[in-house]
Amino acid sequence: MASFAQERIFLDEQIRFSNKHIFYNNFVALRVTEGVLSINRVLQALQLVLRKHEILRTSLVFNNDDSTLQQYVTDNHKTFTFLDQQNFESDNELQNIIYRTVINPDLFNLSSGRVFSCQVLQQQKTTHESAHTDFLEKSDVLVLYFHHAAVDGTSIPILLNDFYNAYSNNMTVSLDEQSVQYVDYAVHERLMDMTTSRSFWYSQLERFNLQRALKLPVDRHRLPVVQPSSLASVAQISFDKELSTMFLNYASLHQITPFQLGLTVFYMFLFKLTHGETDLCIASINANRYRSELENMIGMFVSTLPYCVQLNSHWSFDELVKHVQEKCLSILEHSHYPLQHILTDFQLNQLDVPFLEILFNFLPVSTNIDRYSIGDVRLEQISIKEANEISQFDFSTMFLYNPTSDDHKLSYLFSCSCDLFDNTTVKTIAQRFQHLMSQIFLTNSNDTEKDLSTKSIKNLSLILPEEADEIYTLSLSRVTSVATEGIAILFSYEKIL
Repeated sequence: MASFAQERIFLDEQIRFSNKHIFYNNFVALRVTEGVLSINRVLQALQLVLRKHEILRTSLVFNNDDSTLQQYVTDNHKTFTFLDQQNFESDNELQNIIYRTVINPDLFNLSSGRVFSCQVLQQQKTTHESAHTDFLEKSDVLVLYFHHAAVDGTSIPILLNDFYNAYSNNMTVSLDEQSVQYVDYAVHERLMDMTTSRSFWYSQLERFNLQRALKLPVDRHRLPVVQPSSLASVAQISFDKELSTMFLNYASLHQITPFQLGLTVFYMFLFKLTHGETDLCIASINANRYRSELENMIGMFVSTLPYCVQLNSHWSFDELVKHVQEKCLSILEHSHYPLQHILTDFQLNQLDVPFLEILFNFLPVSTNIDRYSIGDVRLEQISIKEANEISQFDFSTMFLYNPTSDDHKLSYLFSCSCDLFDNTTVKTIAQRFQHLMSQIFLTNSNDTEKDLSTKSIKNLSLILPEEADEIYTLSLSRVTSVATEGIAILFSYEKIL
């Protein structure tokens, strides 16, 4: 049988989204910056990677007889080849080619095991340059496409490392026929006793109304009969060095992870954004590689889970941090419990679960992993522009943490569905979040720790400085107007007397 994570992705794509909107197609694009790659050797190396990792050629088939999702290992590595090779003249054209490919509903076919593809994109040569169709040269791009049911984020460096090794070492990588494969993990997972975890999640969520949606500042509402589109409104802001340092220093001093601290700030932000809502239930993700054997395995392990808190508006920030930390640590032990089991336990319909539309994620990144070497060849990873972002959730925020950066170690990205939010609204929301961060970690007081341990979270504000100035000006004008009218009335009264 398929794993619980595969099952969740498969059913989510089939039930929640229409065929024309593809949310689980992902890619990595690598541009050659120095040296030359043989296209034929690239193909051979990828075939070897597919041979080693069965999950990259595993089909998913729904069995109508017993309503189970089955996985079957295919021999697709023997016939694997590139998608149609294309040329591009500009970065905009390159971006459009990648975007059109990644949203193509026919890019993958889960039932036949086609879950991994590759495309060669070559920059158009000038009339004075000769084209070498057998090689990837400077500025040419190699794009790897994969379906999320087969590859999660942690798997990507593993996949790339095996590809580089296969190319560099003349098509030889370790092929241990006895090595544990993803299908073995799926079997093990199905045999696990989850009674304790089921009880844990029931105790965690029984106090919440999981069908009540938070009132976010949307510009419009989606009709119930309309399926979500794939378009996203995106805003990304980088914290300056001082704010990043204060954030990380706080985490270190209080012995909490940056994820836990970022989640705490996000809860506080939602508390203010929803005008004092104290029951906050959102989704977050867990790598779910809870055994050492899973650390270097390609596959889909990520679990999406509800993170729900009932905060007290009189709490200080320190008190909220402690509460969130305890919540995260308790969830970690039971993160393997499948989301679909939670929904079934609470008799929830996957199509109508509000907390699944609000996501928090914390992603450690490194500038170094965006640049790769294969012998003398240098590659850099490129991404598609914000205008081409795809939205899977109605409202999501991602903290990006780059420990190798000297200046902007922390940044965050809000990605919201265009069905509900205008671009200007998302940008304003991001500015409010940054303002909240500044209030928490930057202060004019000389006793920051005392402020955070005593100041009530309800006293923090999302009103931007320029908005506060405008409010003050308007109120001052009104007071002046009232005073002027009062003097005029008094003068008229004296004349009458």
